[in-house]
Amino acid sequence: MRATITPCRVLLVASAFLFARISLAAQSSNPQSAALLLQKAATEISAGQLDPAEKELQSVLRAEPGEYRALDLLGVVRVLQHQETQAEDLFAQAVRRKPDFAPAHSHLGLLYLKLARTEDAIRELREALRLDPHRTDAVGALIHTLQEQAQAASESGNWDEALRALKDARNYAPDDPDIQYEFGMVALQLSLNEDAAEAFRRTLKVRARDALAVYNLGRAFMEQSKFEDARIEFADYVKIRPNDPSGYCALGMTLAALERSKEARNEFERSISIAPAQTEAYYRLGLLDLESGDYNAARQNLDHALEREPKNPAALTALGRIEFEQKHYPEAVSMLQEAVAGDASLRETHYYLGLTLARLGRKQESTEQLEIATQLEHEQVQRRRTILRIAEPGAQGK
Repeated sequence: MRATITPCRVLLVASAFLFARISLAAQSSNPQSAALLLQKAATEISAGQLDPAEKELQSVLRAEPGEYRALDLLGVVRVLQHQETQAEDLFAQAVRRKPDFAPAHSHLGLLYLKLARTEDAIRELREALRLDPHRTDAVGALIHTLQEQAQAASESGNWDEALRALKDARNYAPDDPDIQYEFGMVALQLSLNEDAAEAFRRTLKVRARDALAVYNLGRAFMEQSKFEDARIEFADYVKIRPNDPSGYCALGMTLAALERSKEARNEFERSISIAPAQTEAYYRLGLLDLESGDYNAARQNLDHALEREPKNPAALTALGRIEFEQKHYPEAVSMLQEAVAGDASLRETHYYLGLTLARLGRKQESTEQLEIATQLEHEQVQRRRTILRIAEPGAQGK
């Protein structure tokens, strides 16, 4: 995340920016010209000399009451004097006098940020950048504000709103690695996996050894079933962070998906050697054992997982599958029903519960569970079909 934006400090920088422009106009002016006085006032504001700056500006305004640059700079002085109401009025006057004067819109936006009038601030900062896309004061403040909006939306679970704010921020700073990373994380939450992968790749163009971007790029590839691409990223991650058990576990998952079971087992065991008191790697080892038909070893590993997390629905489902395979149907029903109570959204749990109930002759209940499994699978497919890839900035014009 970027450092906190201080509107007063930005206004000092902005006055220096305006000074540079005014100085060009002053080069061919006489010593008493308005441009020269404005140049002098801008320099004094940047140095924190507010009283002499105000004197110069009042002199200009007495001679020309509608001088929009003087109104704008006097607004800066008022902000720095903590006279926000007067500052707002001065900036508004400058905008009325010269609607296409970007500095006044930018300064008004920064003032609104100081007053916590976020939507008003965004409106003015956008207008400043429309008029002058190179205003660093406006773009920095606007991006920071959009990032804060995205963070607040994420914390409240409003992922769509977070994504909109970060997409907007990317339009203004497409090469900013922080924004790209934050966008990628929100896109992952919304299963926009291609967009997430692209955002993490853009992060890594700027920060090639960003461990979290590497890890989450691997996650995005996993969600797209691009297991070899994911394996490469997680292998990279464990080189960057060799003491993180999550990396080895994730690498093992890709190897398991690629049916390289022996290598997968090695990675899960390496993860456990670093962090013995964990759940995921034991669960993944249990799945490998279950698929190979070694039910005793599978049960042992799954029991390890449940010691740490007794209501883990995925581990309970796997134990239910073992009971099913061993024709212990009442025990399987008990395990699978406990898993459903913990998480009713797992298709596999309903599927095996339906099969087990059928073995017990409970046909109506079996049909109900299999229908739920089918519906969950259908919903998952529909979600993937209806998620549209977000257009990249400027893509419509290509």
